[in-house]
Amino acid sequence: MSTLHGSEHSEPISDSPIARNITPEDVLKLKQITNSYLCSPDANIYDIDFTRFCIRDLESGTVLFEIAKPLPPELCDNPPETDVNDLDPNAGRFVRYQFTPHFLKLRTVGATVEFVVGEKPVNNFRMIERHFFRDRLLKTFDFEFGFCIPHSKNTVEHIYDFPALSSEAMDEMINHPFETRSDSFYFVENRLIMHNKADYAYNGGTIQNNTHNEDSK
Repeated sequence: MSTLHGSEHSEPISDSPIARNITPEDVLKLKQITNSYLCSPDANIYDIDFTRFCIRDLESGTVLFEIAKPLPPELCDNPPETDVNDLDPNAGRFVRYQFTPHFLKLRTVGATVEFVVGEKPVNNFRMIERHFFRDRLLKTFDFEFGFCIPHSKNTVEHIYDFPALSSEAMDEMINHPFETRSDSFYFVENRLIMHNKADYAYNGGTIQNNTHNEDSK
């Protein structure tokens, strides 16, 4: 169960099935990171699938992070053997990033995402992303994808203008890896259809990517 803190709706919200329609206004009122996912994977009735993600520093052009989704098993030469009972329904909904301290000094970053949609047209596709360090809201990003035609492959780059951080705040975020976290909420016609999570470390090392179920913490 998860509660919308700071919203006019204070009742718990079950993750699956959806107890009610969660709106953009609801998530914009959140005072902290959510405890769990606010919609089930089945809420994505438009079959939106993100296939590639790339982050680059706009000033230098340096690619900071890039990941592409593996080919489906039917297109692989040697597909891995997978037991359907072992599949995590939340797989792919969580990403872990590990950056160097320099990342916190960047002012503008471009995030390019490629995605495909299923047989239904997608109207008013919108993402609201909320970044927190512990219980402190760092920044809210609000992006419109617009209209996507059925069976289309789409590429969009969103520009992230990062807030200026004090040296003390940077030190705190560097010294407490993965306590900087984000919720990404995706809406179609103001209805929540996808909810992804991420956490971040800024103490150096290589970039990691794995799946994670927030409820297991």
